[in-house]
Amino acid sequence: MKNKIPTCKSFTGYKPCHPDHNCWENGCKENIPHGTKILIINLDAMGDVLMTTAQLTGLKRKFPQSTIHWITLKIAAPLLHHNHLIDKVWEYNFESLSILQNIKFDYVMNVDKSQRSCSILNSVNSENKLGFGMDENGKIIPVNKGAYYNYQLGMDDHLKFKVNQRTGQDYLAETFENDYRRDRYVFNFTDDENEFIESYRADQNISDGDFIVGFNTGCSNLYPNKKMTVEQHIAIIDKLLQLKKYKIMLLGGPEDTERNSQISRHFGDKIINTPTSEGVRRGACYESIPQVIVTGDSFGMHLAIALQKYVIAWFGLSCWTEIDLYDNGVKLIPEGLDCAPCWKKKCPFNLECIQMIDLENIVNSIEEYFNRNGKK
Repeated sequence: MKNKIPTCKSFTGYKPCHPDHNCWENGCKENIPHGTKILIINLDAMGDVLMTTAQLTGLKRKFPQSTIHWITLKIAAPLLHHNHLIDKVWEYNFESLSILQNIKFDYVMNVDKSQRSCSILNSVNSENKLGFGMDENGKIIPVNKGAYYNYQLGMDDHLKFKVNQRTGQDYLAETFENDYRRDRYVFNFTDDENEFIESYRADQNISDGDFIVGFNTGCSNLYPNKKMTVEQHIAIIDKLLQLKKYKIMLLGGPEDTERNSQISRHFGDKIINTPTSEGVRRGACYESIPQVIVTGDSFGMHLAIALQKYVIAWFGLSCWTEIDLYDNGVKLIPEGLDCAPCWKKKCPFNLECIQMIDLENIVNSIEEYFNRNGKK
């Protein structure tokens, strides 16, 4: 071949990067190097995908000149769009897998302990593989020393539920052999989304001086027992409305539509019931409006953390030690309950961890936040 193929990361070989300029014939205008090529595999759980974005800043410190690819499920891919630290987001499908298997990466990093994610790590061409792969018997295995503690957490309930005090970001950084400095999640709005947020605020008569509390009322259907009851939500909101200084927003996804409708019907036009079926990025627009988010351990909680909201989160079946609120929130933990956390899908004890949520504590935590952060 007469001409050398440009190595610039912008060059595709399909069309010119700049109008009327032939990079192949006349040389590259930009010549942006790929640097270290990294593939992150994270298919499972949208909240986990958001939490994994906290690794990006450390990866860029370690590899300042790098190209970062990320493969995830179609439902989670929008969370990674417009992320300035990611060069390419791939949706998990046959086409993406066939392309990725023909790219040579310097590092492949798999977050997920699942066969489908491990098989991607096994099949991609890379000199360095971190996280979790699969052996010849289809068993999930750690593929580097840094992944051992993370792997052991999945094997040892006592370690995970009773001993571990490390956050998910901490031990995932170790898994990725990454520098851990409590870096924050990375999520960016577009200009159009920021305009929509301002338009919605105006439509709902929300001003900069308003005290706004958002309620993520549900969670994914995979672990339905993370939910506080409709009656508990109504009780908290009723207490807040009696104080006559808060605006309340209901937040959530399609799985929360009916719950939010029940709560909204109880209060009528006294609260704002945001749409639940417009997609995750529009949901993020609504969640960006309140200063305080009240939530269970759910995708909505991780989104609130990504948006740097003050988070009041209750826990029951899931591991509260693994969640970092970045010193900007309160964790409500079922003190003295030996069975929590448990990660069980069915509770033999009538969901005692949910019943014992201190509703008054939630109201007091909201009051304390706004008392510290200015008055109307």
